[in-house]
Amino acid sequence: MRKNRWSIRWQLFGYLVAFVAGLLVVLWLFQVVFLEEFYKKIKINEVKEVGQKIEANIDKDYLVELLDNLAIRKQLCIVLTNADGEVLYKRDELTNSSIYHMTNFEYYLAGLNAEKRGGQLLYYFNYREFAKSLEKKNNILEQVPAGLRNKDDSVIYTRLLNSQTGNQYIVLINSLIAPVDATVSTIRKQLVYVSLIMLILAFLLAILIAKKVARPIIQINAKAKQLAVGDEAIVFEEKGYKEIAELSGTLSYASVELTKTEKLRRELIANVSHDLRTPLTLITGYAELMRDLPTENTPENVQVIVDEAKRLTQLVNDMLDLSKLQAGTSQLEKVTFNLTKQINELLLRYNTLTAQEGYTIDFIYDEEIWVNGDELKLSQVIYNLINNAINYTGSDKHVIVKQHVTNDQVRIEVIDTGEGISEEYLPYIWERYYKVDKTHKRATVGTGLGLSIVKTILDAHEAHYGVTSNIGEGSTFWFEIKLA
Repeated sequence: MRKNRWSIRWQLFGYLVAFVAGLLVVLWLFQVVFLEEFYKKIKINEVKEVGQKIEANIDKDYLVELLDNLAIRKQLCIVLTNADGEVLYKRDELTNSSIYHMTNFEYYLAGLNAEKRGGQLLYYFNYREFAKSLEKKNNILEQVPAGLRNKDDSVIYTRLLNSQTGNQYIVLINSLIAPVDATVSTIRKQLVYVSLIMLILAFLLAILIAKKVARPIIQINAKAKQLAVGDEAIVFEEKGYKEIAELSGTLSYASVELTKTEKLRRELIANVSHDLRTPLTLITGYAELMRDLPTENTPENVQVIVDEAKRLTQLVNDMLDLSKLQAGTSQLEKVTFNLTKQINELLLRYNTLTAQEGYTIDFIYDEEIWVNGDELKLSQVIYNLINNAINYTGSDKHVIVKQHVTNDQVRIEVIDTGEGISEEYLPYIWERYYKVDKTHKRATVGTGLGLSIVKTILDAHEAHYGVTSNIGEGSTFWFEIKLA
């Protein structure tokens, strides 16, 4: 049962709207929901990086200048002491920082706590939560340490520093993290308007893109349906995107080829019908004549029936061979054999033809060569090419077979002296029953399937083949196959 499917237009529309909606959701999450967490992580990492930078420069002469620069630029309170908690450097850019007013002993205790935790300690103070806890305990807000009364959250980072001279130091860094509630509120309002505008634009853009992309595809689909029901005159316009234009060009080419194929199919049916009907008519006619008139029961009439029966058998066998080859049911049986010897033996079959009808077949070669292939099928190729040359050679009844070696390949040429073939017809002569002269004639030898069988066998051998011809100068059919 065929499922109901959405058209490409609505699918593209849905995908684009879903993409924009997903983008807006991600934007809301990162700009509103997770903004505060990202901000906290950035500030905490910033404080840790300052501690690492101080440790890297603890022995430098410009340490005090560096500490001043960091405190001012990052808006920090920095306290540097020795291992006993004695202050070596202090600077407060936060105004009334909690660590600025600590005693030396408290600095010492802070260093011990950091040492217990692997050399560094991070303390995060949330003012709002602390204030709420005081209110629950009925404590006054003044009990909050002076340095923590700022309504911003606070980060205190303690780190033990080891110098190259073996001395140990303690550095405390305090940074404030301002609440982002107001910022989030502002961004949220902006995002409401941005989201509405983006959804409207996305809706309009999705309709436009879906319509523009889908229209040529819908048109191609409609024309392809016309082609499928036999409208061979249909034309596919190569417009739109590159892929759409290429598809249109391909379908136009297919339409032209289908027209040619249909024409060849009709010719094929007509030709096969003619070739089957003619021998059957002759067999029936002569048989009825011999039945009705005993005096006509002569060897000559019997020979006509035998000849036509053989021709009919040959036609059927060739059609079966071609069907097997093209269907792939006839497999190649490759062996190494003497191709030159095979051609010589093949030419012996034509002794009667050459003696009685005056044909001359010359075989020109320099040396005997060996190839690897299906001996029987390659023999059929040469036999069919010679038969074709005999059918169409000139009044001198002369056919030439040439063999010559080029690099690691042997080239076989079969040459006739007939009228030749126009260049425009050369690509089609390998088709079944294709004839340059559209007036169908019975061949002297063969069935009209010879060249198609040749093409199929040579394709199976992956051999190169072709034909050269000039009007009034005859034709040369050739193929090349690798030496053994």
